[in-house]
Amino acid sequence: MISDLSPNLSNFTSIYTVMCYNVLCDKYATRQMYGYCPPWALEWNFRKKGIMEEVKRYSADIITLQEVETDQFFNYFLPELKKDGYDGIFSPKSRAKHMTESERKYVDGCAIFWRTTKFTLVKEHLIEFNQLAMANHDGSEDMLNRVMPKDNIGLAALLHTNEAAWGESYPDKSQVCQPILVCTAHIHWDPEFCDVKLMQIIEERRSTGGPKLDIHDIHLLLCGDLNSLPDSGVVEFLMKGSISMDHPDFKGLGYKTPLQKIALSKSHNAGLVNTSANIYTHSFRLAATYGFSVMPYTNYTYDFKGIIDYIFHSVNGIRTLGVLGPIDPEWFTNHKVVGCPHPHIPSGKPLPTVSGTGAYSSTPSTTSEWVVAQVANN
Repeated sequence: MISDLSPNLSNFTSIYTVMCYNVLCDKYATRQMYGYCPPWALEWNFRKKGIMEEVKRYSADIITLQEVETDQFFNYFLPELKKDGYDGIFSPKSRAKHMTESERKYVDGCAIFWRTTKFTLVKEHLIEFNQLAMANHDGSEDMLNRVMPKDNIGLAALLHTNEAAWGESYPDKSQVCQPILVCTAHIHWDPEFCDVKLMQIIEERRSTGGPKLDIHDIHLLLCGDLNSLPDSGVVEFLMKGSISMDHPDFKGLGYKTPLQKIALSKSHNAGLVNTSANIYTHSFRLAATYGFSVMPYTNYTYDFKGIIDYIFHSVNGIRTLGVLGPIDPEWFTNHKVVGCPHPHIPSGKPLPTVSGTGAYSSTPSTTSEWVVAQVANN
């Protein structure tokens, strides 16, 4: 069900939806990991149909996916979604650059799709966390030995709205093409590497969009499998806009010098270091699209049930309209489902995370307000 948090929509002239979904790529769907799931239900040829049904059921205007294999993007997801009026971009994890073509097609990565009637792609931007770690290590062995070997990536698409995004009543033509920066990321999974997760998300915030984008003129959607709980340093940094360089998630390791180097970057999105307060900050003001008390889990496997998938949005000009909650826990109990994937649930996420969005008819640099209605349901 959708919980309406803002019933008065009379001022809005554009509403659209956003999805975030980790599809669980084939090479990770093993009997060793998911022994409670029947082998036939782990097979990709079975699961991919259920995944596509989930994606198409919600018919989101913007779709972000994680764990998409290269071959599956080009030969399944993109052709299937183009039939429904989408276009998309994709990048595999960094390891793909060092592989043969036959090996590369099995490397997973991140994808972003958008409905072409409503949005036009202006530019795309790849964020390779290991390359950023190499560029900013400044002699830190922890950056070189812990952050750099992980080949997770982030992907960003700068979109402009088209007239169709505004429905029957759209603003002055000079205000129709409003920018939305859609970012997705899949952060390192291992709980023992919370320092790496935090450095990766700091690098993501620093580099998103590149130096030519003014964050004050951009409406931001950050969607991803962050492999981080709501009380983690990753979520604290994103929502508070700052993090102590002595935060426990840094594990007391040597990241202060690299953080200072990152802060001196010429990018408009680079952070700042308050040396007296020992704090690293970012310039975006972000909020989660659902309350963590509302969403008990986005991951539901046998050995871990909790929130690790998120959609964040800019506070300036964006607000949440509603939330589609998770599957009722009684369903799992009544059907004796101990975890996902399951014959009726094709991923480790019970449902994808989806959001509904809209906009006022004003320029984003003044009083424009984009709306994000989180339909979070994985």
